[in-house]
Amino acid sequence: MTRILVTGAAGFIGSHVAEALVARGDEVVGLDNFDPFYPRAVKEANVAALSRSPRFRLVEGDIRDRDLVAGLLDAGTAIVHLAARAGVRPSLEDPASYASVNIEGTATLLEAARRAGVRRFVFGSSSSVYGDTAPVPFAEDWPALLPISPYAATKRAGELLCTTFSQLYGVRIVALRFFTVYGPRQRPDLAIHKFTRLISQGSPVPFYGDGSSERDYTYIDDIVGGVAAALEWTDAPGPAMETVNLGESRTTSLTALVELIARAVGREARLERLPAQPGDVRRTCADVRKAFRLLGYRPTTAVEEGIPRFVRWFEEAHGRDH
Repeated sequence: MTRILVTGAAGFIGSHVAEALVARGDEVVGLDNFDPFYPRAVKEANVAALSRSPRFRLVEGDIRDRDLVAGLLDAGTAIVHLAARAGVRPSLEDPASYASVNIEGTATLLEAARRAGVRRFVFGSSSSVYGDTAPVPFAEDWPALLPISPYAATKRAGELLCTTFSQLYGVRIVALRFFTVYGPRQRPDLAIHKFTRLISQGSPVPFYGDGSSERDYTYIDDIVGGVAAALEWTDAPGPAMETVNLGESRTTSLTALVELIARAVGREARLERLPAQPGDVRRTCADVRKAFRLLGYRPTTAVEEGIPRFVRWFEEAHGRDH
């Protein structure tokens, strides 16, 4: 049994990761500040079943609280750091708070890990760090010097902090660049969840640009498998820092995505056509060869299978016309 601190444990990805770790026998301490970015009740529902396990403890608090974080760590603890202010578009409206949580919070956690003697650290980063200039498919050796949103810049800064702490203090760290994660419990503001809700209601779907923008949509089960494998990688001896893509490694256009959701819902999508938004990249696509080599990562859920799964969950959780 390993003791693992999962930050952002009541969120979408964090709650799934915490569940998987508990299910395999680990002891998990989940830290979450229940940020009001979306309703608290949604996060409470995410961890309702998990909280009944004797191997899980939920702590409400902020990753910038040095004393709180220090009290949750000892040398035998591994860390999966998923807490962050999320969202590309909202970061344009409030860049200072994104820098505070995502950069200061990550530095606080890394420093607490150093002081406690923690040697295993997994950092949740984002495909947004590649910006709009990286060649497709995105490979980890691209310098990622031109992020086009404050959110992306804070995630890149977090990666650089991880590199520094690994080199200086011997922490074994892997930064995982997640590519557009979706699945049950996805945040309500994200496209797949929002589109499913609006199409189910018969409401207009905000459709930015001409529909040709493309994303590498990655099902939550594949992401959870990658995080678990990254934790195993950090258990090897010796300091090291690696950056690894976790994606499906294929693209789906916005037009095709809406068509997939509408087909799964069984209703026609009404589009509200809007200009392309600043901060949104044109395309994301993961080169996952490094993930396969280091972690044995192999995504198994294509978007054509994952979208109907998500819609089934949505209708079970919220009803068909919610």
